[in-house]
Amino acid sequence: MNSGTSELAWFKSSYSGSQGDSCVEIAIAEQAVHVRDSKDVARPAFAVGRAEWARFAGFVAQR
Repeated sequence: MNSGTSELAWFKSSYSGSQGDSCVEIAIAEQAVHVRDSKDVARPAFAVGRAEWARFAGFVAQR
């Protein structure tokens, strides 16, 4: 599910620092949320379903 990710609109969290340290970027598509390493965008991204991403984000928000 990582083919065709170059045309996606990638963004980092607003909590991300400006120093370029460890961070991920996400791109929200119709069927999935794509995730990649912001320091190595040439590496393949991975994708998860939108419902699974929502559960993950909800879990993280509770921490």
